[in-house]
Amino acid sequence: MRVVVAAGCALVALLLGLLFAGDRGPGDVDAAAQSVVAGWPREVLVALVFPTEPYVVWAVVPAAAVWCLRTARPRDALFAALAPALAVAVNTWVLKPLFDRWKNDTLVYPSGHTVIMVATLVVVFVLVGRRARAIVAVVGPVLLVCVALGMAGLGYHYVTDVAGGAAFATSAVLALRGLIPLDRRADVGVRE
Repeated sequence: MRVVVAAGCALVALLLGLLFAGDRGPGDVDAAAQSVVAGWPREVLVALVFPTEPYVVWAVVPAAAVWCLRTARPRDALFAALAPALAVAVNTWVLKPLFDRWKNDTLVYPSGHTVIMVATLVVVFVLVGRRARAIVAVVGPVLLVCVALGMAGLGYHYVTDVAGGAAFATSAVLALRGLIPLDRRADVGVRE
């Protein structure tokens, strides 16, 4: 199942990237989202993008790695530490220049803030037990919608940048999971 989801997300990120490559303007979906958030108070928009702030997300990454080490899961700790960082690096140094989508003199596709947030959420989803996965599966999409609206309202990104970032991050983390097998520990309830 992981391979199918990873491939599907990679395809979505690629197709969105090709659709908007080099384009400096919003598509219809982007324009519609911008019209929805037009006039929202800046404080609300800033609060919506808070989960993507580096100091928020980067606090979760070492916490996940330490948790894995404390539960005798060294491969999971390596995965928790590497997956978000590699996703951000590939996004920044390969995908953004490749797709060449600009907004306000900045490369914006896929959204780097979205990549780090979603990569971290997918890492947590993979590492936790079944009950906690259900929480992440509900909270994650809600956060993503909030982030998309906040980014659009602040003028940082188009919502298609956010969608592409989410798709790429999911694909990248799941692909890396295939390269770093899950540590199996019955006492922590981890199952893949």
